[in-house]
Amino acid sequence: MNKMKQEGKNNKLISEAQIEEYEKKLYDYGQLIEISKSLCSVLEFSTLIESILYTCMCQMRVLGAGMFVLKSFDSDCFTLDNNYSGFDPDTELEYTIPTSHPLISYLCETNQAYTIDELESNLDKTVLLKQISSLNPSLVVPLKLKNHLNGVLLLGDRIMLDDENCYYTDYERDQIIKIASLASIAINNASLIEQTTTDMMTHLKLKHYFFTVLAEKLDFCALNKMPISVLMLDIDFFKKFNDTYGHACGDFVLQKVSKTIFESIRGQDLAGRYGGEEFVVMLYNTDADAAMMVAERIRKNIAEQELIYENNKMSLTISIGVSVFDGYNSVNAKDLVELADRALYQSKENGRNRVTLADENTPPPTKK
Repeated sequence: MNKMKQEGKNNKLISEAQIEEYEKKLYDYGQLIEISKSLCSVLEFSTLIESILYTCMCQMRVLGAGMFVLKSFDSDCFTLDNNYSGFDPDTELEYTIPTSHPLISYLCETNQAYTIDELESNLDKTVLLKQISSLNPSLVVPLKLKNHLNGVLLLGDRIMLDDENCYYTDYERDQIIKIASLASIAINNASLIEQTTTDMMTHLKLKHYFFTVLAEKLDFCALNKMPISVLMLDIDFFKKFNDTYGHACGDFVLQKVSKTIFESIRGQDLAGRYGGEEFVVMLYNTDADAAMMVAERIRKNIAEQELIYENNKMSLTISIGVSVFDGYNSVNAKDLVELADRALYQSKENGRNRVTLADENTPPPTKK
């Protein structure tokens, strides 16, 4: 009789443990649904990456996270850039991974999360890049969608209680793969949006998209009393490139200038092609002094370039106008861009290859 009672008690304990396990799984599935809804509602790429990182840090209880992603939809390498929190990258290393690298194909084929030690035992050590091992992640996670990789997620040190170990259980690994899958879908959606809002010639944003983002950022900056600046840029004597060397040369110049502009701004800023040889840049949370420094850096970098097209050496300059919203005086996106445009034509009229800061007295352009 006592034996039967003991067996019944054990069965009850097992049943309660199973119920607790099921409740945890239901809770985690609910969390996955909320994560999916949250990530898929974010279409701005930099904001999405930040959301993914903090989501993974919270869900997996780690002190940091980083992500190698494609910088643009046609990029041939994954880049860490500023997509990390809680890591201390080596300033002497270039944190990029070619899409053709064996590690990428391995992660894509297996679609599993690995520790560095596991990767070292499964792959030739020469395959493991210093760019990953130098960050000493606790887990390396592929962000796979269908048959390709949209990124590589790195998790930092775990936050553990005194009676816990730092190892990831099979269940935890399965959870982070599920989260990575949702993140990969969100990244793919954001990439599709990027393609439809990007100028194919310059890889900068289209005019209508630029105005949409600028309007949103202005509302946020007005609410939080933050500055925001706009640069209008125009290639000096652009017509001579087309007339002298042909339109293919003009396209070459546009691409070179676009690349210089893009590489001169931060991830939180935004550069767009305004039309023809004109460009526009939004500098987020940037006051007049900082905006002038950025504009001058772009102007100088372009002026110092020696362009070679079909063995022809060419010099190039650009004129820039700057307008600033200080966070207090009311202004809309159209007016802020128009003010920068007025300052741009002041630069043109005063000799070109210069930067002009607009104020309320800046006159409208006398000609286009």
